[in-house]
Amino acid sequence: MQAPLSVFEYPKYWAECFDAAPFLPMSKKEMGQLGWDACDIILVTGDAYVDHPSFGMAVIGRMLEAQGYRVGIIAQPDWHSKDDFMRLGRPKLFFGVTAGNMDSMINRYTADRKIRHDDAYTPNNEGGKRPDRAVTVYTQRCKEAYKEVPVILGGIEASLRRIAHYDYWQDKVRRSVIFDAKGDLLIYGNGERPLVDVAYRLAQGEAIADITDVRGTAVIQKQPLANWGGMDSRKLDQLKRIDPIPNPYGADDVGCQNLSGPSEVKVFDNDSAKAITVQPPKPKPWEKQYILLPAFERVKDDKYLYAHASRVMHQETNPGCARALFQPHGDRGVWVNPPAIPLSTEEMDWVFDLPYARVAHPAYGKAKIPAYDMIKTSVNIMRGCFGGCSFCSITEHEGRIIQNRSKDSILREIEQIRDKVPGFTGVISDLGGPTANMYRLGCDSEKAESTCRRYSCVFPSICGHLKTDHKHTIDLYRSAREVPGIKKILIASGVRYDLAIEDPEYVKELVEHHVGGYLKIAPEHTEDGPLNMMMKPGMGTYHRFKELFDKYSKAAGKKQYLIPYFISAHPGTEDMDMVNLALWLKQEKFKLDQVQNFYPSPMANATTMYHAELNPLTKVKHGADDVPVAKKGRQRRLHKALLRYHDPEGWPLIREALQNMGRADLIGNGPQHLVPPAGRQDRKTHSGRKPSNGKSRPAATKHTGVHAGKPFKPKGKPAAKGGRKPTKPHRSRAGQ
Repeated sequence: MQAPLSVFEYPKYWAECFDAAPFLPMSKKEMGQLGWDACDIILVTGDAYVDHPSFGMAVIGRMLEAQGYRVGIIAQPDWHSKDDFMRLGRPKLFFGVTAGNMDSMINRYTADRKIRHDDAYTPNNEGGKRPDRAVTVYTQRCKEAYKEVPVILGGIEASLRRIAHYDYWQDKVRRSVIFDAKGDLLIYGNGERPLVDVAYRLAQGEAIADITDVRGTAVIQKQPLANWGGMDSRKLDQLKRIDPIPNPYGADDVGCQNLSGPSEVKVFDNDSAKAITVQPPKPKPWEKQYILLPAFERVKDDKYLYAHASRVMHQETNPGCARALFQPHGDRGVWVNPPAIPLSTEEMDWVFDLPYARVAHPAYGKAKIPAYDMIKTSVNIMRGCFGGCSFCSITEHEGRIIQNRSKDSILREIEQIRDKVPGFTGVISDLGGPTANMYRLGCDSEKAESTCRRYSCVFPSICGHLKTDHKHTIDLYRSAREVPGIKKILIASGVRYDLAIEDPEYVKELVEHHVGGYLKIAPEHTEDGPLNMMMKPGMGTYHRFKELFDKYSKAAGKKQYLIPYFISAHPGTEDMDMVNLALWLKQEKFKLDQVQNFYPSPMANATTMYHAELNPLTKVKHGADDVPVAKKGRQRRLHKALLRYHDPEGWPLIREALQNMGRADLIGNGPQHLVPPAGRQDRKTHSGRKPSNGKSRPAATKHTGVHAGKPFKPKGKPAAKGGRKPTKPHRSRAGQ
């Protein structure tokens, strides 16, 4: 990977003469107070504007402001007409559009496709403040307001719809969102690096239609870019070379030197000159190469080709060796450049050191924004995840390479929280990210890291190149506890326990100082079939972690509990798998509440399994074994009921299923039975009713998709609720 220009090294735009705004303006009145006659860039977002580094529009807005641009924000506009999109006037350079920190469809609908009536990213948790497919709707309204102004799509919703993708809500394959939205350019993944590059080129007068080669972007093209060679991957089991399309403007201006052959240079050895032949560097096989994917018109009707295209796309996510993608859509296509180069630690520090107010915009008055309340005292220490779980979209968005902040930057943010956050009590609610314990972990070989195409660094086993020493995380925890005014540092991000057991000293540090009674981890299931489809470790790893957790908790004189998350109805799960999971839960005395089934989010590997009923983790072939998928409403209800085996409301459905499976032996009143026989105990109970014995332990199912969930907060003894709602901001802040 060639080192790009640092995000803070671009020449500043002329408006850098203005000071940083207390808040990025949301009205012309605020613009006037800042001395602005116009905005250079306007960001449109589906979230309320909170000036905090956990909110994507704040990160992107402050970063562009630091480049010298005048940035305004239109938050949660009325999308029924173009009027609200004109409230700040015409931007000089472009609109940036995002659905917000969450995909708008996951934000608005449950896994059963029922509409939600709340929205944690909206003042007073009010639902209905953003449209379905917000990126598409917002972009179209921006175009109606100012047709000639470029519109750049970004954030999690656009990122995960950059090629043809299965849409769970319509149960069909949709086109790349850039076609539906009619945007000019799409930025996927963490957006700082590509966005500052695009903004600089637009500010220099370059037309948006000519900006086609920025890493981390996707654009509409009639054909692949000139001078790029390709590999044809439109058919299964076929990969053939495509000759480059000649540059229509002729050769690049390189003088008379023949760059394709050897060249002679003179080097001086003592006082004599020797002419030697120097061969030019041999290009890497992925440089200036693209893969021609099956067209949208093919993948929308052919599940084998859809799974094949998904597999190819997931293999091209490593910035070090990824090739570009071109997928035809009718007489045009979407060109997806290779991913952006990850931010360095110095760049990450710069982004998080920008002058955030760390509170919601004053326009909201005293209204509560639940998502902000949950993260206002948490600190994001890294980005990315190399776990590769098939149901999660972090890899497709943030990537597998961990991007770390320095310890000094993290400690500075803790001090800012202490000094700026109203009502701070001395407790930091989280030091984490997509996971709690991947800080400064990664590959020990630069060459291996830059060429690896594995989906996961930890499945089916931990890669021998992966560093698993948690010494940097331990050092960070200890330093954070020493910050004056800090009483407690909690870890709320999920712990990757298969990594944690590689360093028992980390588990000891965590258990002794950073667990507030309960620690969440995610086994996801107990059975090998679904676990293999999830790319998650077996339960032996869970039990080894639990032994360490219990050992160190006892040594510290603390009663602490693990809260395991599980997924029901995940692809690869058969009815008997769920029965075995339910039996394990009963044996372990876990009683779950507020459970939820697998949620197919766009572009995740598990979503491909759900749609195609094929396994894209292996080579896709005709005649391959089908992946069992719970799609029908009754089967999904059964899987959900089995996770709540203790709830009488689900007992009739479970009994019927057990009888049909030939497992009526699990019906009875003994400890070995799963549900009691039919009788007077079959009554609906309040979902929050405390179990009569008071000895159950908390647990939860995972709300899968592209956002993190609300941490479990038990009350009293460990017989409290263990469900999760999609309220905690997703950790992939930038590019939102």
